[in-house]
Amino acid sequence: MSATDVRRDDASVAASGKVDLKLEVVVIPVADVDRAKEFYGRLGWRLDKTPPGIVQFTPQGSGCSVQFGPTLTAAAPGSAKAYLIVADIEAARNAVIAAGVEVSEIFHPGPGGPVSGMDPERRSYLSRAEFSDPDGNTWLLQEITTRLPGRVESAAPSFASGNDLAAALRRAAAAHGEHEKRIGETDANWPDWYAAYLVSEQTGAELTR
Repeated sequence: MSATDVRRDDASVAASGKVDLKLEVVVIPVADVDRAKEFYGRLGWRLDKTPPGIVQFTPQGSGCSVQFGPTLTAAAPGSAKAYLIVADIEAARNAVIAAGVEVSEIFHPGPGGPVSGMDPERRSYLSRAEFSDPDGNTWLLQEITTRLPGRVESAAPSFASGNDLAAALRRAAAAHGEHEKRIGETDANWPDWYAAYLVSEQTGAELTR
């Protein structure tokens, strides 16, 4: 195969939308780099090695990082808004508060706007809380335990941290307990049931109970 053929094949792949595009970095606008650096370090985010003039932090369990610096963006400081996905919003909110950061009360969307408190059924995507950095950039904590169908392509679950895996196993254990009540006996095949549960949570596929 010639170099021209390779380029043509690459172009065909790109046109079909099959090229993997992984979000790596989001730039946030800040007025005071040192102040922002102290804030994100206080949250426990990892400070990454970068070229001079760029500060990069990566939240625990995240594959995407944030960058800021004096020449990275012309956007107004404080104009950014982003989501932080968490498995347990109460634990996540408490951790941010423990870092000395003010966080809103937990709320969920209602017919007339935000309603105070956790979603009554604790459904994925609906329980939220907000906090801001010193410039006013907003971070929305959003609890997600079960993905919408089609949101995750792979049928193989993956976990960004041991904490996420432990939380998923606790949910699986609780659901399996209800499963055993329904069938009226101990389920000796619980490993397969747990595996199916974890996959269904991440892919939004219906769990065969």
